[in-house]
Amino acid sequence: MVTVRKKKTTAHQVDRNARELTGTVEGIVYQNKLNDYTVLDLATDEGELITAVGQMPYVGEGERVKLLGEWTRHSDYGEQFSVTFVEKLLPTGANEILKYLSCGNVRGIGPVTALKIVNRFGDDTFGVIEQHPEWLSDIPGISKKKAAEISESFRDQAGIRELMVFCQNYIGSTSISHIYEKWGSRAVGVIRENPYILCEEIDSIGFERADVIARDLGFPMDSPERLASGVAYVLRFNASVNGHVCLPIDRLVDAASEELRASCDVIRQTIQTMKENGKLSGYTIGETEYIFAQEYGRDEEIVARRLVALDRSATDVSADNIDRLIDRTENEFSIKYSKDQREAIFEAFRRGVLIVTGGPGTGKTTLIRALLRIYGLLGFKCALAAPTGRAAKRMSEATQEEAKTIHRMLEMQKGDTARPRFLKNDSDPLKENVFVVDEASMIDLPLMAALLRAIRIGSRLVLIGDSGQLPSVGCGNVLADLIASGVFSTVRLTEIFRQEKGSLIISNAHRIHSGELPQLSKDSKDFFFVLRPEETDIPGTVVELINERLPRTYSEEIREQIQVITPSRRGKAGTIQLNALLQNWLNPPSKKKKVLRFRDFLFREGDKVMQTKNNYDTEWEKDGYEGVGVFNGDIGVIRSIDMANENMTIDFDGRISVYRREQFEELEHAYAITVHKSQGSEYPVVLMPLYYCGTMLQSRNLLYTAVTRAKKMVILVGRADILEYMVKNNRQEVRYTCLCDRLRRGCFGNGR
Repeated sequence: MVTVRKKKTTAHQVDRNARELTGTVEGIVYQNKLNDYTVLDLATDEGELITAVGQMPYVGEGERVKLLGEWTRHSDYGEQFSVTFVEKLLPTGANEILKYLSCGNVRGIGPVTALKIVNRFGDDTFGVIEQHPEWLSDIPGISKKKAAEISESFRDQAGIRELMVFCQNYIGSTSISHIYEKWGSRAVGVIRENPYILCEEIDSIGFERADVIARDLGFPMDSPERLASGVAYVLRFNASVNGHVCLPIDRLVDAASEELRASCDVIRQTIQTMKENGKLSGYTIGETEYIFAQEYGRDEEIVARRLVALDRSATDVSADNIDRLIDRTENEFSIKYSKDQREAIFEAFRRGVLIVTGGPGTGKTTLIRALLRIYGLLGFKCALAAPTGRAAKRMSEATQEEAKTIHRMLEMQKGDTARPRFLKNDSDPLKENVFVVDEASMIDLPLMAALLRAIRIGSRLVLIGDSGQLPSVGCGNVLADLIASGVFSTVRLTEIFRQEKGSLIISNAHRIHSGELPQLSKDSKDFFFVLRPEETDIPGTVVELINERLPRTYSEEIREQIQVITPSRRGKAGTIQLNALLQNWLNPPSKKKKVLRFRDFLFREGDKVMQTKNNYDTEWEKDGYEGVGVFNGDIGVIRSIDMANENMTIDFDGRISVYRREQFEELEHAYAITVHKSQGSEYPVVLMPLYYCGTMLQSRNLLYTAVTRAKKMVILVGRADILEYMVKNNRQEVRYTCLCDRLRRGCFGNGR
């Protein structure tokens, strides 16, 4: 008979300079299953009971572990060992084995069964479980089926240990969890066979990290796996950073050759091989072949094919009937529609796809109300949607009808890839037969493809947006491509309706769009220019305006309504510089406010923060409704900080989400944001610094986009020559896509 080991009570004290501890987990104080953040009591080999904290996936009571980390002192909980890496060790000796099995670490074994097994097999217990599980069935109460399940669970634990050891010098705990969820106990074998599969299948692991692992495993620089993964990396990097759906083959070859340090001939052969095995696709326009990563080529084909099918399949409605319904709607709403608005209404019933574009104040919202009313009178079932939560909220307020984000309408779910999974698709399409989508310039190619997959052929689609704004944050230039193709009915609203007397916001936005300098009247009540020829004076003026001058003139409440929008992250008045200043002025340190430091950021309760990348797995709750997904550009406020568990509760306009430490890298302060991040949002007051930050970021459409974010007031601060340059610089952001050509030529395949 063996007994459970007693806790040591006398021993030497652990060296407080040690960065490695080995011992047995005596108890789990806290464990977050979502992010593996764990607080545990460790009985060290020196006999001392200490507290260890950090991300420790798959660690359970009774297990022997080796921890790497450093000693820290928590303000509330005292001394603890902060863990950066954990390695699970198999216990040795019958007593240690019994304790390990008794704690439920192996599925199917509890304290009673553990005692029976260890009494029978002693020190050989683990060998029997792994190699001869059928012997376990000789023990009363263990069937052959249960014995097999016990063995499988034990081998899973061995796989976890092996993966942890293998990855300790390369990958963090969160990524290890994702890897194990993907491949289970086969993970190490899968990685050894092709380490580049990590950057293709695991979103949190990039090509550079996989390349380091591959090099240490002996993969040569010219291995087919490395070359193929590197080419795919160049394409996906350009999609996420530069918005290119594809690249001309010569540009791809040059970029991949430089990145991989391989000859152009080798890269061309790699591209050809990848096309043959379906990992890449090509499309030729004139003499130029464009190369797509598999998913983006498929998305572009789907968008082109389904849009044309929608446009052609919609049933026509008689013009006389529409004319009569327009008159009736005008009487009901006590309004007279413009010629362009009437044309748009007619086109909405003549074709399956309609594009409506126009600047601020041109009656887009009035048109949406008219369409909803007439569609309703004809028995159509309508759905309203927008790319962002704020845009959907504005749409709901303007129409008094429910509008959803496209992601919510498509019932987005967590997925095991970098892309979201939508429950609504061609297998389970949306039930409505009319879809009115606002802020369409913000829709990137993958989201448009997902939307069109879920719309039944025979339905109608109305896309409403401002073609003068910047393209989507994600890859593609969908709205501009659709308009440029000339394939779909497009109505431009030009007549300005919404402009208060003395207001300059809307008229100046249109002047900028036309290449004219904005009117800067001293009598203006909503459009101001504060001249600061010296760029070093701009940040201080921004702070002074927000903290003193504007509140003194318009009341303290205006401070909460101001959003600083700047062209760049860098420079004298970029977001990095301004956020550091504004945080200290608008949310100063206080003993009542908890603070967490993460890299270069100091997050404080009350801070205004922004999500910097799409995260389709982040959970949130709003008014009893639970959902997932927080997206690039979403702005929230840190409501509370949990120091013990190192997480923050953030309020994204009513959506409450708890952010774990590994998610902090997706956040930055939002007292000042870039123009690109402001798309789809509207703010009462926009304050924009004008300073030199490179010609690429000083364009007319960037200035126009910033100005059109303002609802009540625009304040420009900076150099007059920069303002003039931006108005004159009509440089359009070049994005490589083939959607326009596919539509014009009716070619929906991989080439011609």
